[in-house]
Amino acid sequence: MTGSTLESGCRSRPSTAVGHLACLLVLAATSTLSGCAGKPAEPAPAPITVNRQARATAAARAEQDKKVSRLELALLEKGAQVEELQARLDQAREEVVRAMAKLQTLASRAEAASGIAEAEVALQPLRNAPNQQAAPEAAQAGRLLREASAEFNQENYGGALYLANQAKALAAAGTGRLSSREHSADRPGEMSFAVPIPLKTVGSGNVREAPGTNAPVAFAVEGGDSLTGYSYVEDWVRVSDDMGRGGWIYRKLISRR
Repeated sequence: MTGSTLESGCRSRPSTAVGHLACLLVLAATSTLSGCAGKPAEPAPAPITVNRQARATAAARAEQDKKVSRLELALLEKGAQVEELQARLDQAREEVVRAMAKLQTLASRAEAASGIAEAEVALQPLRNAPNQQAAPEAAQAGRLLREASAEFNQENYGGALYLANQAKALAAAGTGRLSSREHSADRPGEMSFAVPIPLKTVGSGNVREAPGTNAPVAFAVEGGDSLTGYSYVEDWVRVSDDMGRGGWIYRKLISRR
């Protein structure tokens, strides 16, 4: 019903005060409704929802940050322990050398000279290695070799031979580290051990040219074989064997020797 129809209807009705008032109210309501009908309906406000995925991601990131912080603190602790152990080892080595100086009968001049020469030969590959590939054992082995020469000059041939053998062992470990890197460069995320770790295999398996089960096999190992670990990437450890061969082995195939 339109406003004009209502208006004509109201005019045809008896002109009483009550009827006139009723017609006015009807006309007013009709005009209001027709005005509202011409306006577009406003959309309902979207419900306010909490982004649960974003909150879960933020919580996971916070927990990961806590784990990283704990690992950093653990790394600092391990570094301090290694330094303390190295200091104790140096002190014990000095005591052994002093004891050998008192005995004067453990090694001859020729044996000491031969030991020093062998250590020099073993250290040569590390000295010739490029700076970016230098093994950390080179500096320590060189220091031990200088101490051996000093003891030799003081006629402490037993102490000189002992220090030369220590230097030779370190040089061999460093050479093994370099050998393990000949066939593969440093990997993204590769972490070096503070010192070479003596390892043994717990069963038969393969040492591969790269970390991963799809990498070519470098050589096979049997249970009880001796290896030396130098670094790791996730669950793969870079190793070398007694023959100087290097590669990567899965973590669960090895244990401490």
